[in-house]
Amino acid sequence: MKIFTFKGFAIILIFLFFIIFLLIYSKTPKQDKIIQQNLEITEKDFVNSNIIKDIKYSSKDLKGNEYFINADEGEIDINNSDIIFLKNVTAYIDLVKKNEIITISSDFGKYNTVTYDTIFSKNVKVDYIDNKLTGNYLDFSMKNNLLIISKNVVYTNPSNILKADVIKLDTITKDTKIFMYNSDEKVEVKSKN
Repeated sequence: MKIFTFKGFAIILIFLFFIIFLLIYSKTPKQDKIIQQNLEITEKDFVNSNIIKDIKYSSKDLKGNEYFINADEGEIDINNSDIIFLKNVTAYIDLVKKNEIITISSDFGKYNTVTYDTIFSKNVKVDYIDNKLTGNYLDFSMKNNLLIISKNVVYTNPSNILKADVIKLDTITKDTKIFMYNSDEKVEVKSKN
């Protein structure tokens, strides 16, 4: 009585090769626009099963731009572990090739650990060179290099004060769109001089 035949041995060998291939493939980093991410969490940071203290997160895209986000506290969404709700949030977008930093702060945030998208809400402030933006809501997509600030938006620079409903900014090209929700209303611009 034979326990293994050549045919049985070949099937087992193919099966093992397939398992090894799947393990290696699942461990290989996927080539996406974001090439590096770090989330610094230690055991002492957990208050309970889904609350984390002192969150520090960083990611980097293929162009070398870096995104850092810090929060006093975060709560992992019970229904979707990819989502973290943040309190007292500060973020930095370091545009390496332009040697510029965009700083964003807000009372609250919602961060997606898979898409890297972040929503900032309540007392949103954006500082960029001599430009300052405030509003109630900001949606930032690192993958799309897009920052959209809305609801009671005020933009100031050394020369002007501008009030609008929405400002869309491409963080790489600096292309900016400013508009009101109601087409009958106009963006308000005042000169500081």
